[in-house]
Amino acid sequence: MNNSSIPNDYRAFDPFNYTCSEALLLPIISEATWNPGVRAFLYILALLWCFLAVAIIADVFMCSIEKITSKTRKIRVADSSVPEGYKELEVKVWNDTVANLSLLALGTSAPEILLSVIEIVGNNFKAGDLGPGTIVGSAAFNLLVISAICIMSIPGGDVRRINNMKVFAVTAFSCIFAYVWLIITLVAISPGKIEIWEAFLTLLFFPLLIIIAFIAEKDFCMKKKPPRNDSGFVGISLKKVSKNDASGKTTNPNEVQVSVTNSSQNIAGYKSPRHDLQEGNPEEQEALDQSYSGRASIYRIAKDLAMVEDLPEDEAAKIAAKKIVEHQHHDRGWYRINAIRNMSGGKKLIPKVLNTFDDLYNRVQLPEEERDEATVTKRFDHSEGGTKPVIEFTASAVAVLENEGKVRIGIRRSGKIDVPISVRVETINGTALEGSDYKAFDEVVSFAANELLRQVYIEIVDDFEWEPDEFFFVKLAPVPSRDQEFALGNLAICQVTIINDDEPGTLDFAKPSIIAKESSRRIRIPVQRLSGADGHVSVTWRTKDMTAFDGKDFEGGEGELKFDNGETSKSIDLVLFPSNKPERDDSFQVELLETTGGAKLGRLTKTVVTIVNDEEFNGLVSRIVNMTFGNLDGLALEDSTYISQFKNAMNVNGGDIEGATFVDYILHFLTFVWKIIFAFIPPVHILGGWPTFVISLGMIGFLTALIGDLASLFGCLIGLEDSITAITLVALGTSMPDTFASKTAAIMERYADSSVGNVTGSNSVNVFLGLGIPWVIASIYWHTKGLPFEVPVGSLVFSVILYTIAAVIALSILVIRRNVKCLGNAELGGPTVGKIVCGIIFITLWVLYVLFSALQAKKVINVQI
Repeated sequence: MNNSSIPNDYRAFDPFNYTCSEALLLPIISEATWNPGVRAFLYILALLWCFLAVAIIADVFMCSIEKITSKTRKIRVADSSVPEGYKELEVKVWNDTVANLSLLALGTSAPEILLSVIEIVGNNFKAGDLGPGTIVGSAAFNLLVISAICIMSIPGGDVRRINNMKVFAVTAFSCIFAYVWLIITLVAISPGKIEIWEAFLTLLFFPLLIIIAFIAEKDFCMKKKPPRNDSGFVGISLKKVSKNDASGKTTNPNEVQVSVTNSSQNIAGYKSPRHDLQEGNPEEQEALDQSYSGRASIYRIAKDLAMVEDLPEDEAAKIAAKKIVEHQHHDRGWYRINAIRNMSGGKKLIPKVLNTFDDLYNRVQLPEEERDEATVTKRFDHSEGGTKPVIEFTASAVAVLENEGKVRIGIRRSGKIDVPISVRVETINGTALEGSDYKAFDEVVSFAANELLRQVYIEIVDDFEWEPDEFFFVKLAPVPSRDQEFALGNLAICQVTIINDDEPGTLDFAKPSIIAKESSRRIRIPVQRLSGADGHVSVTWRTKDMTAFDGKDFEGGEGELKFDNGETSKSIDLVLFPSNKPERDDSFQVELLETTGGAKLGRLTKTVVTIVNDEEFNGLVSRIVNMTFGNLDGLALEDSTYISQFKNAMNVNGGDIEGATFVDYILHFLTFVWKIIFAFIPPVHILGGWPTFVISLGMIGFLTALIGDLASLFGCLIGLEDSITAITLVALGTSMPDTFASKTAAIMERYADSSVGNVTGSNSVNVFLGLGIPWVIASIYWHTKGLPFEVPVGSLVFSVILYTIAAVIALSILVIRRNVKCLGNAELGGPTVGKIVCGIIFITLWVLYVLFSALQAKKVINVQI
């Protein structure tokens, strides 16, 4: 019986042949009876879930690449200053430019490249739309959207410039040439076909790009420029030194050492992030880099933090580690790994500092002279957390001229303020006597609820006879009562000095010697005015070196101290410099020289300041330093054992529960299964990271095949062509880690090379490998069949032309930004209006690219090429 004569309603139902059922791996089971809307919803959820999985396995893959490219070898450099006659330095085997354009570019572009390869192999070696479309779509998103975000994300009018312009020029040219080459091969040389030589030439452009970029970086065949002292990579190298360090000094075997090296020799070193340095100033850069280098840098930061009030040691160590990490130069791989872990609730590479300590973190970044001294004053909380009222004087001492008749004493209330409170105020004799010099005062002063300040006035007796300056005391005392409970603050006694107002007075030091603790960072040397306070007077002073030296141990010199009418006390403020001496006992002298205004010098015209160690403070600094090194050690990219891999996989934020946010928990829950699966991959320390590299690359390939099927089936169900799905959904999904990585790199790095600079190189690699490899495979296959490898022009060439036009405009804007002052003379950042306008232009170009590519694919417009 002929099936054609059977009505459609009575034909046999085929559960394996239905709408949107043809893909490489999916669907696993028959979905013939499923609602198309439900299928589309499940496919988009699965696609997003697989994007997270690819991001996580890319983390592992990038760690293996970091391990491979960070391999070093030891070299000996002649140095007559050490007994051996040479120093041993560790030199990186991989050149940074070669690593960035080869393995690191492969790591960031692996999903797009493998998607193109798997699609063409799974499609019986016939060209598809998903792989090439994803490559072009990712290139457009990377160059336009990511660059726009980087331009606008630089805060506060700061700028970031491309540092290695020659390498950038090479990759920028190849970024355009790669896509022009696609147009030439698909339209001009062999329209609609790819010949074997074209495929191989496309693939060979990849090593050619690396060679040319390497030549540009090394200035081969070019005019040599003066050597620069700019650090190249890598950050802090944590290693244990058993006997002698590089300088020949004997060190503690358990002490962590930090090596600093010269980037001109590709030696691992430390890089300062100071963005305000001008290019071509090697002396300033070198001095700043050295100031941030090694254990001394961490020790200095720890000393700053140890002086901050009420800062727990563990939080201080986190702040120090965060500052060190943010001051290091990192390559693009590090930023991508950090972005992936932020997207998956994994172990962070930048320590999280609690919000309550953000202001403290900002304070330690300020120059010392700009810091608020009030934040480093150690105070005791008498209010017990605000549960008790606290009463105290507003000042510990006041002075009054004898002829003024009254002295005003301020009393303040803090802590719990919403209850009424009373306190007794009484006077006590000193050298001044009640009755003859002042009138006694003994009263109860009451504060109403929410009243913060009260004042009392004590009458002074003016006897018209000359007398030396005299003083008495005013004391606070509790009032016995069952209804009130309060605490007296630190200033419970106030000294009142009655000044003879008939003479200009004598000036001298209050003490013959002063002990200054190194931790105070600043010493105040009091100068007193006795036996009169009439008129304006001044005294000159100068410092004299003893065992402490001006410029090394303290900031000395000479100056003039001025007293206004009625002022009786001033101080000479000197800055103390920190020292790494285990025991410190350094002294210098301050001397008063000449007076003006009729004042005379008193008996103590010289005082000796002795700088000593603060043992308690030094112990705190030492603990913070050790905890900081522990934190830095925990921020290593890779896990050294299977145990640590599974621990990090099974715990949110790698086990740092305190630093985990609610979003971290959600992302960890969503990616938990993938983390456990990928924890079975060998740790990167095995065989130099190569097993991890190979296995994770295979896992990326499998997930990429799933993504290709999910994207294709989802597009089929909602009526989107593969070319549209590729340039939108798939391109955005594979580019999200790069987006966050580039934004972080733009903010943290001193230059724009790790953010925008690497985008151009990545876009070139996408074409040379992402299309070169599958084209070579397919062209050889069809050549063995005696047939040409056909690549339908379709909407691909139109999309490539649109991208090329947008790329030329975008790169031209970057060049203009670098050379126009009103735009900041830099590729990124600059004045707010300029960077926002440029960002909007970039994003508009991407929207137009997607819009016209989609219209061409839908045949709403039909541009014949």
